[in-house]
Amino acid sequence: MHSPTSGAPHQVSSPADIEARLTAELASVVAGARRRALRDGDRQLDTAHLLHSLMESDPEVRAAFEDGPQVARVLGYLVQRSIGYGLRWQGSVEDSGAVPLMTQPGWSPSALTALEYALRRAAARGGDRVTGRDLLAALAADPECRAVQVFQHAGVDAAALTESLGEPSLPGRLGEATQQA
Repeated sequence: MHSPTSGAPHQVSSPADIEARLTAELASVVAGARRRALRDGDRQLDTAHLLHSLMESDPEVRAAFEDGPQVARVLGYLVQRSIGYGLRWQGSVEDSGAVPLMTQPGWSPSALTALEYALRRAAARGGDRVTGRDLLAALAADPECRAVQVFQHAGVDAAALTESLGEPSLPGRLGEATQQA
C-alpha cells in the first residue's frame, strides 16, 4: 500500500507472523485467497483475492454493506475477475505505493500492508485477533488498492464503507493513516 510517513524505518512483519494473529475464520479467508490466486494463475495474493474470500465466507462483512444489491454487485465483479475479465491484473504485482521493503514472496505489498493495518486496528480496539471487519476496513481504506477498484466498479463508496466500519474517513494514504492508528 503506501509508505509510512518519513522518519523511522518501517519493519515489515512476515506473513507467518501476521497469520498467527488471525482468528480461525480469517485464517481460512487467507487460505482461500491464496488458493484463488493460485487457481487464477497470479503470482501473488492481492487485495482483491482477500476481498473475494472475505465476502464469500464472512456474514459480518456482507452485513457491513448498505444493501443486498451492493453485496451482489461486489461478488459479481469478483467472479467476473476470477473467470477472466480481470486479466489486466494477471501477472502484475499490486502495489499502490508501498515501500520496496514490503515485498514478501507470494503476497502483494498492498495485501500484506492491509493485514498489518487490520492488526493495528484490532489492537486499537483492544482485540488480540483480527476479524473480517478489521480486514474489510483495511481494504476499504486504501484508495489505490485492487479491492477499492472492485468497490468502484460495483458502485460501493469505499470511504463511506470505511466510515461505517468505525474508522474515520481517510483522505490520505493508508500508510499515513496507520501511523495514527
